[in-house]
Parts: sequence; C-alpha cells; structure tokens
Amino acid sequence: MNTIYTTLISQVRERTPLIHHITNYVTVNDCANITLAIGASPIMADALEEVANIARIASAVVLNMGTLNERTILSMLAAGKAANEAGVPVVFDPVGVGASALRNEAAAQLTSEIKISVLRGNISEIRFLAGLPSETQGVDASNADLKNAGDTATIAKMLSTRLNCVTVITGAVDTISDSKEVVCLENGHPMLGRITGTGCMCSSLIGAFCGVSPDKPMEAAIAALLSMGIAGEIAFEKSGREGTGSFRVALHDAVSHMSAEILNERMKFL
Repeated sequence: MNTIYTTLISQVRERTPLIHHITNYVTVNDCANITLAIGASPIMADALEEVANIARIASAVVLNMGTLNERTILSMLAAGKAANEAGVPVVFDPVGVGASALRNEAAAQLTSEIKISVLRGNISEIRFLAGLPSETQGVDASNADLKNAGDTATIAKMLSTRLNCVTVITGAVDTISDSKEVVCLENGHPMLGRITGTGCMCSSLIGAFCGVSPDKPMEAAIAALLSMGIAGEIAFEKSGREGTGSFRVALHDAVSHMSAEILNERMKFL
C-alpha cells in the first residue's frame, strides 16, 4: 500500500535534505546520527555569526531548547527568522519549558517572533504552552501530567490553533494536530523513555521529513513519528532485553533500515 508517509521516506533517502540544528549538547550526537540514519544530512551550527546563512540554504531548521543560554536564544531567533524569510520550515522543541523563567521567556519569544511549522513536546511542555496547569519534572513529562493528561487531542488542537502550526504531543500515544485534524499513533515501546534524547531525535526526524515536504508539515510529522515508534518496537525486539545501551544502538540501526514496506506493515493509527 502506497501512502503519503511511505512516499516521504523514499523522498528523504533520494533527496538527502540538509537539516540545520540548533540543539543541545546532551543529545547533539544522537540527533545528528538519527538524521543520517533516516537519509538526511545534519548540520549542527549555532554560532550567531553564521546561523542565518546556514538556515537559508537548509531544507529545514530544528530549534531545541534542551541546554539553553542567552547566546543560543539569539542564534535561534536569527536562524528562525532567516528560515521564515527563505520559506524553510522550522521545527521547535521547547525542552523543559515550565521549569524556569529563562525557558518560559525564551519559548514565548521564539513562538511569537518565528513562524513555527511543527511544535513537538511532551505532555507537560505542551500543557504549559497551552496555558493549562502543568507540573514540570526537569526536561521530562511529570508523572502527575502523565496521569492527568486529559484530552490530548483537544489540547493539541487548541495549541495548533493559537500558534498556527502543527502540534505534536509525544508519549505512549503520539497525538498530532494541525488545528483541523487530529491523528493519534500507537507505535513505540516504553524502553524509548529510558534513554536520553528520544524526544530530541523525534524532532530531528520531523525536520528531515519537513525538508522534503515543507508544505505538508502534518504528514511530515506523522511519517517521522511512525518511523521513530516502529524503530523503537524493532529495537526492543532485537536488543532491548540486553539493556539500554544495546537498545540505543538498535534504535539507530532500525531507523537506518526503515522502509516503506516496514511502515506499511507496522503503522498503528488509533
């Protein structure tokens, strides 16, 4: 069965889109390697003196607040604005928003001054941005927010309408909305939550798919989340019982072997 999602994965491998990351130093290597694994080309440039130039030649820009500071905020603003001017899609990952005034102010500034194509976060981050009660747990979703997630479809749709972008809430069930449509995916494995960077890697994959489908960010986000969730299932089947280190390697392997056939066989829509 040929779908837009299977077509997109073929296009990523054929076109090798350049994905500009301003990301965090904890997961930067994983983000670069997962981008390579899906078939795209990463560049991890965050110097203010060059980010605008890089953003203009990129196929997509991924902004990640994981290890935030004043310098990277300025770089994100410059890259995002340059991307907007060039018609390059911007993926925003508001890591840890709600945890500190710096993160809250940065997220507010970035979302108000940059046109975001896809916003991806966990339930705590998305609830905070939507103006709903949330309990932050550092950069992870809090147990309280996970237990009381509420209607994620409504939350995603509400935030998409407010920011005029696709909103993605990742978790045991991934929820994606463009303010009109809501899609929920059930692929994945709990082991994905036991290694650092799977959320950041999701954002990188969204960037890779947006790079070949800038006018269809909803479809790009779905294709990316399907790829990550299915890769998590395959990684656990092959290596998960050996431990988190082996699982991490197997996850990258599974993404590197992801294909239209695997997507068709294993995708789970609710």
